[in-house]
Amino acid sequence: MRPLLLDDDRALPADPATRAVAREVYGATRDLPLVCMHGHVDAAVLAQDRPFSDPASLFVVPDHYLLRMLVSQGADLRDLGVATTGGGTVETDPREIWRRFCAGWHLFRGTPTRYWLEHELHEVFGVTTQPGEDTADALYDHLADQLAKPDFRPRALFERFGIEVLATTDSPLSTLPDHATLRDQGWGEKVVPTFRPDALLYVDRPAWVADVDRLAELTGIDTGTYDGFGEALRARRRVFVEAGAMATDHGHLGTDTTPLSPAEAGRVYAAARTGQVDPADAAAFAGHMLHEMARMSCEDGLVMQLHPGVLRDHDRAARALHGPDQGFDIPVATEFTRGLRPLLESFGRDPRFRIVVFTVDETTYSRELAPLAGVYPAMRLGAPWWFLDTPDGMRRFREAITDTAGFYNTTGFVDDTRAFVSIPARHDLARRVDAGHLARLVAEHRLGLDEALETAVDLAYNLPRSSYARRT
Repeated sequence: MRPLLLDDDRALPADPATRAVAREVYGATRDLPLVCMHGHVDAAVLAQDRPFSDPASLFVVPDHYLLRMLVSQGADLRDLGVATTGGGTVETDPREIWRRFCAGWHLFRGTPTRYWLEHELHEVFGVTTQPGEDTADALYDHLADQLAKPDFRPRALFERFGIEVLATTDSPLSTLPDHATLRDQGWGEKVVPTFRPDALLYVDRPAWVADVDRLAELTGIDTGTYDGFGEALRARRRVFVEAGAMATDHGHLGTDTTPLSPAEAGRVYAAARTGQVDPADAAAFAGHMLHEMARMSCEDGLVMQLHPGVLRDHDRAARALHGPDQGFDIPVATEFTRGLRPLLESFGRDPRFRIVVFTVDETTYSRELAPLAGVYPAMRLGAPWWFLDTPDGMRRFREAITDTAGFYNTTGFVDDTRAFVSIPARHDLARRVDAGHLARLVAEHRLGLDEALETAVDLAYNLPRSSYARRT
């Protein structure tokens, strides 16, 4: 049995002199409210405010980071409680799922998953021993007991975490019932939707025609033509704005934003309506629609988020067995300079427009993204995302982009998570890493301590707020 202890200086610089400065800088941000503008927590969790059912359902089953590590060591998703599309046999005993996770605890050494889990277990739930085969049942009982208490229901934790605003990610076809419930209960400014139209912009998707027909039903606008399709998208965006949305979110594979002529866009759209579109035309249409989404953002003020470069469901067998987004997503090399050029030429200096760009290809930080953000006023660099929201990934981000883009062409830290109770851990890590980076600049006499303190607060709070303010 190993103790679970969190050092106050975790993730701060190892050098004693720099660490002392970092402690002071971190102290200025550690208790600031959390601004969570790029998340994937289901709004129903907060609208219904039901107790979390059990430790496995909270910590294990929905956590893609955790699952993929166990799978890499031979685990089967079915044994970890992940449902199958055909209703096959899946482990349903949460205690058994929890035991399997605890038996693999050593696999997470040195990973950000371990950092987040340690924070969650110790700081949120008061756990003082590490997970392991010998502690699994005792930890399960402790966590189950805590989850049964009113203080551990979703809204109570939301307040305890100091979350000021949390953005969800929502289908353009959603009627946003949970957001309506939250708004009626006075939570409308705390939990806001985000418009995620990817499914409607890829016209070669098998369900695309049915989805576009549903779009017509929701809006009362005929989507039989390309012009009607555009008007229906605008109508749905207005619904999201009225519901409090601040941003859109786009997870395209590539970055092409080349606009098509109206006639060419109409031709591709018409072919797609009959199921006869070819892959090249479908890809060109998706790039064109990113350009159109930017145009619409100029009209309605929604901040545009773009996070390309991920091949979804790389394991096609797992995707077939467990459904979409369960086949393990893998980053691919991504090009930004040429791909974003049409969009930035059209809207990059428009004061009504803001685009936040994320990447999982860190080779582009200093070569492409920082120079682009360092010249186009509309562009901001999103926080290190996904495989890069790690202690070392965050440090590399600051070191690579600050020379060209500075601090103020970034959004500061906004988390990207489905794991609700990991939110404070992720923000805490970012604040510690930024404190270390700023402390080094102070120690090297490249920045005054007063400037470091001010910058730290901006990165943790002010920049996320200002970057995502609706551009109206």
